[in-house]
This record gives sequence, structure tokens and C-alpha cells, in this order.
Amino acid sequence: MLAPFGIRPKGTLAARMLPLAQALVRRGHQVVIVAPPVHNPDDAATCVEYEGVPVIHTAALRAPGVVQQTLALLQATLRQRPDVVHLFKPKGYAGLAALALHYLCPGLPLVADTDDWEGPGGWNDLLPYPSAAKRLFAWQERDLLRRADAITVASRALETLVWSMGIAPERVFYLPNGVRPSTLDTQPSTFNLQPSPFNLQPSPFNLLLYTRFWELDVREVVAALVGVAARCPNVRLIIVGKGERGEENELLRLVQRTGLASIVDYRGWLMPDHIPATLAEADVALMPMRDTLINRARGLAKLLELMGAGLPIVASRVGQAAEYLEHGVSGWLVPPENPGALAEAVLRLIGDADLRQRLGISAQHAARQYSWDLLAPIAERAYAHAVNQSYYQFDSMSINRIP
Repeated sequence: MLAPFGIRPKGTLAARMLPLAQALVRRGHQVVIVAPPVHNPDDAATCVEYEGVPVIHTAALRAPGVVQQTLALLQATLRQRPDVVHLFKPKGYAGLAALALHYLCPGLPLVADTDDWEGPGGWNDLLPYPSAAKRLFAWQERDLLRRADAITVASRALETLVWSMGIAPERVFYLPNGVRPSTLDTQPSTFNLQPSPFNLQPSPFNLLLYTRFWELDVREVVAALVGVAARCPNVRLIIVGKGERGEENELLRLVQRTGLASIVDYRGWLMPDHIPATLAEADVALMPMRDTLINRARGLAKLLELMGAGLPIVASRVGQAAEYLEHGVSGWLVPPENPGALAEAVLRLIGDADLRQRLGISAQHAARQYSWDLLAPIAERAYAHAVNQSYYQFDSMSINRIP
């Protein structure tokens, strides 16, 4: 598996690649992840094993960085003598290394994974990449997906987008994000709760917003909170997460202006091992989203995490939210960018403990359908398809034509 960046701090490797790799290992495969130390230079030139999956980080960047890092990824991949290469995110250094593999080893089966949209309407519009990088990423996304022998996609929207490129449906495998079996084995009521240093004051009802901020409109959140607090003044909103560009500061400024600062408990970015206890504090989780291409394309790993914790969830009806949650059964779906509907849904759940319990139990049951152990066979089918499409067999010394 070729990673776009390292094991820390981004989510793709830890939330998608690694648990899928571990599930494949449990099924008898050998999996190695090769990653550049982007965002985490302290991990450069290291190899750490995570439950049977070695994660190899290449050396730190030195000029000329692009060529050096691409070659390092290429060499580290070839040393593993792979039967199949699975590229996660068709962009950046890993994308260039996959392209080099395609030309140097034309018989080596290549599977490309896309878990969100990079080009126009996606991350290229969201992040301040240099213009040259934006052009490269947009080209890589289309070029590498077309070249791959098989493609795994994390959402139905991405499935449609890939089909729209003229790629045959039989090459495209819907592989949604999943949850770890250990998460599903833990009931919310059995979490080891410790007194939180963040608590402002005891509150009878806790809402949770677990977010990266860019996916939502902070004004919608604040407007909905105004409506909820007017009818339920003892409510508290716990916020976990940090924005890509400091969007959390705008939300905190708005709650200060509206007089809601006393009921907002902003905790910022938390270490993963602190998340379960925080989820266990919540009575209802919120997942508001704007109706944008990038939100429709996302795999919504955080939503699955909330479901696995057995939380009743109010989510915007955008993209995968409607795929994972059945309205009124395993979650409560509301129109996007509608603070009135969001507030009314929250108030309904506040006033109905039985409904909250039913939604939470059903959400956790629905999450079980997305266990990585159940999803791993989809990746196996993608690999089998890629191998069948290949006319050559790769080994450590040469590429030999299959009779």
C-alpha cells in the first residue's frame, strides 16, 4: 500500500489504510504500507509494525524533494516484491511513484483508492496549494484513476464521478469506510469515564460536535444552538476538532457575540485515546454539513465512529450520511444548511429519551455492517480483478510474460 502521507496526524492512513490492512492480515495476506514523512518528519526513515502491518516511512526530504521522495517511495515499494500495489489518494509523491511503477513494471497490478475529491470543487479549492500543485493534483486524480487496473471508492458519489470519467463500472469497487471490530465490541455504557478537565459545569444534556470545521457552516451551528438553548437552557455543546484554517475561531467569536459562550465547551484537537471517553459524555451527536461536492464525496469516517459508539446522531442529509443512516431508525437526517431543522431535530431528541436509545442502538447495529473484517473481501475482489487484467507477472528480477 502506497500512502499519501505518514501515520500521523492525518486521517487517511490511520482511519482507512491501516485498519483495512490489518483486516487483510487477519485474512492471511501480507501487507506493507510505504509512506512519505509528510506532516510528520520525526517519523522519517522508520519502520513500525501495527498489529501485523509494517509501516515504512521513507527518509526526510532534501533538495530536490520531489524527485528524491518519489524515488524513495519507488525503491521502498519494489523492495517488498509486491503482487499488487494499492495506491491511496491518487496525488502527490505516492501518485508519482505509482506512475513510475506503471511505466517501469507494466505488469504489476495497480489498484487506486479515492476517499474524497481532490480537483475542482474538492481539496484544491479548500486548501491554499500553490497553483502548480493544484494543476498536478487535478491531473493525477484523473490520469491515475484511468490507468489503474481497479479502483476502490469510499462513497457512492465518488463511484459516480469515476464512472463519469469513462471508466468501466466493473473496474470500480465501492469500499466504504469502516469501523474497527474493537470499537464495536465496546458498549457506550461501559466506557471507563474519568472526570474531564474540560468540563465547565455539570449539565443534564450534552451535545457533541466532532468536526474539522471546513465541512460545515459555523453560522448554522450557532443559529441552531441559539434555538436549542432558548428552549433548553441547560444544554451544553462539546466541540472536538480543529479547522484547517482556524475556522474554530469564527465559531467561538460568534458564540461569544450571541451570549452562548458559557454553554460551549471547546476542547480542540484531542489525541485518539481521549476520544472514547469524550463520546461517552454525549447524549446526542451532531453532524451538520454543507451540500458541496467534497462533502458528498467524503467517506465520513467520523460519522461511523459516532455510530460505533452507539450515539443518537442528527446529521445533514448529504452524501454518505444517507447511506449509513436510515432516517428515524438509526439516525435523524435533516436538510443541509437549515439551522431551524437542525434545532428542531435536537429538541425532539432532547425530549424523547426512548427515541434517543432506539437511534443509538440501531446506529451501533448499522455500524456493524461496516466492520473492516466484513469490508476486506471487497478489497480482495479489487485485487483479483487487477491481477486478472494484468498480462505480466512481476518478480524481484524481471517481468515475465504469463503464457
